[in-house]
Amino acid sequence: MLITVFTPTYNRAKLLPRLHKSLQVQTNKDFEWVIVDDGSTDNTKEVIDNIIIQQDNDFPIR
Repeated sequence: MLITVFTPTYNRAKLLPRLHKSLQVQTNKDFEWVIVDDGSTDNTKEVIDNIIIQQDNDFPIR
């Protein structure tokens, strides 16, 4: 069964890499990570884009 980890965010660019690392070390990889940015005015979009293009993601990120 696929689990969705849903993360709504607003101006939390500094916290997203820590959450990403936490998800990477999970032993169960049967999940997807859905990030919804609510119009952040910081660099949240750039941080999300950088996380998505990383080669070491073992789960889908949307």
